[in-house]
Amino acid sequence: MDDTHAVNALSALAHPLRLQVFRMLVATAPEGVPAGTIAENLGVAASSLSFHLSQLQQAGLVTATRHQRFILYATDIGATRELMEFLTADCCDGRPELCGRPGLAPTCDTTKGLSRP
Repeated sequence: MDDTHAVNALSALAHPLRLQVFRMLVATAPEGVPAGTIAENLGVAASSLSFHLSQLQQAGLVTATRHQRFILYATDIGATRELMEFLTADCCDGRPELCGRPGLAPTCDTTKGLSRP
């Protein structure tokens, strides 16, 4: 993942409703959720929700799959993992045990430290 992709993903999540949608989809992963169910659970109009789902899709965080007459929305687990790894790649100067969650930064590179002033 590069900086541009990360900024796009984080920008998509920087809206309260999109963040709620994303968290709902993460909680129900890997199964998809129909847009109507998302709208009902979050108390939002379907027309408004469709715009926000589109933003999450464009950022690569959410997928949409037609299932019979419904479109199921789901978290793109691979893209979400990639974003998390990108954000935590330099966690605690290559010492992920300091992050407070084992396994949070599985890609820590202990050979690459942050420059200190």
